[in-house]
Amino acid sequence: MKFAQWAFRIAGIYGLLVITPMIFLEERIGLDFPPPINHPEYYYGFVLVTIAWQFLFLVLSRDPVRYRLMMLPAIVEKLPFALTIIWLYLQGRVHAMMLGGGVIDLLLGILFIVSFVKTKEEPQQHRYGENEGSTHRAHPSKTM
Repeated sequence: MKFAQWAFRIAGIYGLLVITPMIFLEERIGLDFPPPINHPEYYYGFVLVTIAWQFLFLVLSRDPVRYRLMMLPAIVEKLPFALTIIWLYLQGRVHAMMLGGGVIDLLLGILFIVSFVKTKEEPQQHRYGENEGSTHRAHPSKTM
């Protein structure tokens, strides 16, 4: 569980540090990597949805066993982008700076897969602290 906690915490913090400044960089990106962004709705949609995912990673890092199934869409969030960027770079269609981001997302996606596999080995804890195989689940109001 510690592995998954750290993997998702690092991913969330890293993502927020890298993506959040993009809110203020639309014009600069258009100057550094022409042509200028001509569909800002796509640009800001990408940036803000990506920021939302970083918050999901941080929530997931708090209790990876409980939120284990959310690791599957998290893996899907990382791997397609990473593989697409690598493919586009090999075709000469994106800048090397984008390749760096793609490789980092690939590594994070691999960490997410490892996290998913490792959390399966741990017993599931239910809301009231009993293990998954338990046949009796007392409701807190019935124990008083």
